[in-house]
Amino acid sequence: MAAARRRPKPDRRQETRRRVRNTPASPLAESPRPVYWLPFALTVGLVMISFVSRVRDNPVLARSFWVAAGVLLVWQVLLLTKLKLSSGTRSLRVVLRKQHYVQAIAQAVVFAYWGWYWRPVHDLVWLLVAQLVFAYAFDMLLAWSRRDHYVLGFGPFPIIFSTNLFLWFRDDWFYMQFLMVALGFIGKEFVRWHREGKKVHIFNPSAFSLGLFSLILIITNTTELTWGQEIASTLTLAPNIYSFLFVVGLIVMYFFSITLVTGSAAITLFTLSALYTAFTGVPYFLDSEIPSAVFLGLHLLVTDPSTSPRTRLGKSLFGGLYGLGVFSLYSLLGVIGAPTFYDKLLCVPLLNLSVQRIDSLVQSIQ
Repeated sequence: MAAARRRPKPDRRQETRRRVRNTPASPLAESPRPVYWLPFALTVGLVMISFVSRVRDNPVLARSFWVAAGVLLVWQVLLLTKLKLSSGTRSLRVVLRKQHYVQAIAQAVVFAYWGWYWRPVHDLVWLLVAQLVFAYAFDMLLAWSRRDHYVLGFGPFPIIFSTNLFLWFRDDWFYMQFLMVALGFIGKEFVRWHREGKKVHIFNPSAFSLGLFSLILIITNTTELTWGQEIASTLTLAPNIYSFLFVVGLIVMYFFSITLVTGSAAITLFTLSALYTAFTGVPYFLDSEIPSAVFLGLHLLVTDPSTSPRTRLGKSLFGGLYGLGVFSLYSLLGVIGAPTFYDKLLCVPLLNLSVQRIDSLVQSIQ
C-alpha cells in the first residue's frame, strides 16, 4: 500500500529541459569587473596607427589622429574621475547580432571588389581601421557616460563601412571624418523615440551623419574636400557591378526582410526614369536608368531593418518613397547647381522620421 501511494519520481531529463526552457536568455558574456582598460587600449591603438606610413607621411592627417586620440583620452580621465568620486563602476557584455555582422561582411565584399579596380580604396584601408578603433572607443565612452554597461558586438562595423561606401574626406580634412563618425553614434544614442513599446533610435546612424554632412557640404559649397564625386562615379570601373551588387544584396535579403524595400525603390526609380525618357527623348540619369551608386544605396543604405517599417505594405511604401525622393532630389540638386550624387543620401533621414506615420497609415488601411 505504501508503495502504491508513493509518488513516481519525475523524469530528470524532462525536469532539466523544463528548467532550460524557463531560464531567461543571457548575454554571450559579461564582464564581472570594470574594464576601463579597453577604451584606453583602443586610444593607444589609434595613436599607433598614426605612425603607419600611410598616415605618418601626411603631417596634417597624423595630427587629425592625435587630436581624436586626445579627445578620447581626456574623456576617459573625466569619466574615471567622476566614477571615482561617486564610487561607481562600469561593465560590458558581449552580444553578437546577426544583423550587424552579415551587413558588415556584405559591405566588406563590396569594398574588396570595388578596390580591386580603383586604387584609392586600397589607400583607405588603414583609415577604415582607424575609424573602427575610434568608433568602438567613442561608443563605449558614450554608453558608460550615460549608463552602467556597454553592449560589445559588431555594431560599429556596418556604421563605419556604410559611411565610407558613400563619403569620406580627403587626407588634409580627415578630422571631419572622425566628426562624422562621432555624429552618427551621438544620433543613435540621443535621438530616440518609443516604438512598439521600446525606446529605440530613430535614424540609421550612418545615414543620419551622411545626410547632415551632405547638407553642410552643399550649403558651404565644399564638396571638393571629400571623395564623394569620385566614389559615386568609380563604382562602374568594376565590371558587372550591377550584377555583383544584386548578388550581395540577395545575401542580405535572405537573412532580413528587406526585399520589398529594395524592390519597390528600384521599380519606382526605373519606372520614373523610363517615363521621363519616353516623354523627353533623353535619359534622366546620365549613365543608366539607375546609377550604380544609387543601386548600392538601394541594397546597403536604406535597408536598415531597425529603422524601416515592419509590415509588408509599409516596407513597399518606404522603398517607393525612397525611389521618389532620389528621383526628385536629383533634379532639385541639379537646379541649384549642387552635386547630384547627394540624392541618395539626403532623403534617408527624412524617411526614417516617417516610419511611424507609415506604420499608422498601414494599420488604418488594414
